[in-house]
Amino acid sequence: MKLRAPNSEEEKILLRWRTSTFWVMLIGYIGYYLCRGNLPASFGLLGKEFGYTNTQLGLIAFYSEVFYSIGKFVNGPLADKLGGKKFFLLGMMGAIVFNILFTFGSSLTYFIVIWCGARFFLSMGWGGLIKVIGSWYEPQRHGTIMGIISINFQFGGVLASLFAGWLVSLGLGWKAIFLYPALVLTGILVWSALASKDSPEEVISGTTFGKGTTEKKTVMKNNSDHGGWATVVYLMKLRMFQKLLIFSFFAHVLRSVFIFWTPKLLLDLGMGNSQAIYNSTLFPLLGVIGTVLLGWYTDRHVSNGDRARPMIYMLVGLVLTEIYLYYLTKQPQHELLLIAIIIGLSGFFLFGPYSMSAGALSLDIAGHERAGTCTGILDGFGYIGGALGVGLGGKISDLYGWSGVFLVMTIFSLISILAAWLLSRELRTHHSKNYSR
Repeated sequence: MKLRAPNSEEEKILLRWRTSTFWVMLIGYIGYYLCRGNLPASFGLLGKEFGYTNTQLGLIAFYSEVFYSIGKFVNGPLADKLGGKKFFLLGMMGAIVFNILFTFGSSLTYFIVIWCGARFFLSMGWGGLIKVIGSWYEPQRHGTIMGIISINFQFGGVLASLFAGWLVSLGLGWKAIFLYPALVLTGILVWSALASKDSPEEVISGTTFGKGTTEKKTVMKNNSDHGGWATVVYLMKLRMFQKLLIFSFFAHVLRSVFIFWTPKLLLDLGMGNSQAIYNSTLFPLLGVIGTVLLGWYTDRHVSNGDRARPMIYMLVGLVLTEIYLYYLTKQPQHELLLIAIIIGLSGFFLFGPYSMSAGALSLDIAGHERAGTCTGILDGFGYIGGALGVGLGGKISDLYGWSGVFLVMTIFSLISILAAWLLSRELRTHHSKNYSR
């Protein structure tokens, strides 16, 4: 079918739906995190209630990360096949059900099984989101738009921790940390279903809206297979995608350790429970700034297709903060507020590169038609690293203290810089071959 530009009235309608859909994806995924970021906030109370060690608590995180990874591999391609909005809403439904089921448990095995189910459904959100957003916005704006939309999982982490900290301060117990977020997400689910559309085609078919006046080339060739096995095979053969997979693995290791263990780390070092939860929000909160800044910068100042080069500079900052955290946590007297602030700075330096890999870079490589498959593979592989990170974090902290954790994280960060450098070389090579003619 031949595409046409929308007339003025149609454009107004499309702009209204695009704005509404954008807010659904932004706020809806924040809602996802209310029913996901509550687990780390519960670790202190679960440990006190049932006498769990960090190693045992780490098992809940480890196995659920594995199931999240499996869900990414499965659900990313399915989002491309069946529609982003459907998967986005289905993931919410599952998260609500399993958060409520979690409160009926009293054994470690039960908690592990139920949270694995929750994480499988939660894995549906990002693949659905990136497919919807990619359909509504032209490629020339992907860096900025994905930078802004990516604040949802950072700010969602902030709100999840603040909400959980407030519930703990009220003395409501660990069950409230799962029940009340499920109730809030139920309201968000209803609104999301009514206020969003899958793509401009669902509103007015046959227009160029969301495609831009000139199509920006993606790395992938056009073919009729959207999210199928041929797409997976093609992606895995791309050298730049291979480098991006390696980077994603180590970035997920680092992020998962910070996300899951910061509240417990601060509690172990001497903070009160609710105070530790509140202060852990500095990590995702400063991560919001880093994510938006990097997305804006790469859209405006990167003309050679190499979004990875500025990622390297931010990762160097991450290494410096981790070295300082290693030093601070080795001291006999802990400066708790300073440790929380430096962890926050780590979020600033880490979240931008982390978000770029499964955001703008995925859209650059695969386009919105196959974005679910691309991010599904990236995040699926990445969360294998995340599972490794949370498992090692609990074990190493029990054996060698939190300074040992930061020493290992520094090594992983150096490897991530190497992966980003290799990716940068591939992106520059691709750009010089295909655009500099």
